[in-house]
Amino acid sequence: MAENDNNNAIVVAEEAAPVLPVEETKPTKDKEAGDAPPKKTNPFLQINNLDRLLATMTLLLSIPVLGFIVWIFYVRDSDCETILKLPSFQLGIGIGLIVLFLISNGVVLLRPRFPVLGLLVVMLPLMLIFIIGLALVGAYSMETRSVAASPKWLRLKVFDNAHWEDIKSCIYDTGACDDLVSRTLMLKSYDFSLHKLSSIESGCCTPATICKMEYVNATFWRRREREARPSNPYDSDCDLWDNDRGNLCYNCVSCKRGFLGTLQAKWWKLGVFLIVSSLLLFIAHLILFLSSVFQQFRT
Repeated sequence: MAENDNNNAIVVAEEAAPVLPVEETKPTKDKEAGDAPPKKTNPFLQINNLDRLLATMTLLLSIPVLGFIVWIFYVRDSDCETILKLPSFQLGIGIGLIVLFLISNGVVLLRPRFPVLGLLVVMLPLMLIFIIGLALVGAYSMETRSVAASPKWLRLKVFDNAHWEDIKSCIYDTGACDDLVSRTLMLKSYDFSLHKLSSIESGCCTPATICKMEYVNATFWRRREREARPSNPYDSDCDLWDNDRGNLCYNCVSCKRGFLGTLQAKWWKLGVFLIVSSLLLFIAHLILFLSSVFQQFRT
């Protein structure tokens, strides 16, 4: 009987003892992060983003061309350029830039379908614009008398006596020298020597410095006693100077060079713009073409 009581007590004690739950070990976050495979970037997405970026850059590069077109059509022609028919040539360049602008943007939009054809089509006007730009700045063999507005072409036209008769009449009609007189009427000799003159004002309205004439006003100078001086290209201009407002130094070499310098400065800037813009667009379209070809190859 005692044994039964002991057994019952042991059973009751075992049943009364609390059962402790077994905790399951969970992997730490660090371990999970270490075991998780790294995320892979989609190469096709990167190529598409690069392609869009290149297309946007190419479109942005064409905006200065559009601005320059507006400048060409609205800028005032240099005085007396009409005699050399340069405004017509300037208009032709403007039309050519419009064609380039349209072709460049059209190729950007249609490049996924016609990458090779688009590159060939845009390269033709780009090469033409680049060659014209080289001619306008007088670069090496591109400086030729057959290209209008090139340095050699301008020099031949300006120093041609038949053209110069019309040019000097045009310079006189513009009133450049009369305007110089009105602006410097109250200036003394020293002040006038410090006054900045344009190429035409310096060459056509005043005698050369080597002539050493006495200043009265901008277009009236007294001759001094002739002094022995070495031969100089401007010596003949001293003899050609005339205080008559209708003559002044319009027949001088310095006047021709002043007018020539004005023209060359304008057309040189235009040539530089054509060279830079065509090169940048060429590089942009070439990179965009390579990107399009690579994208098609990967797909």
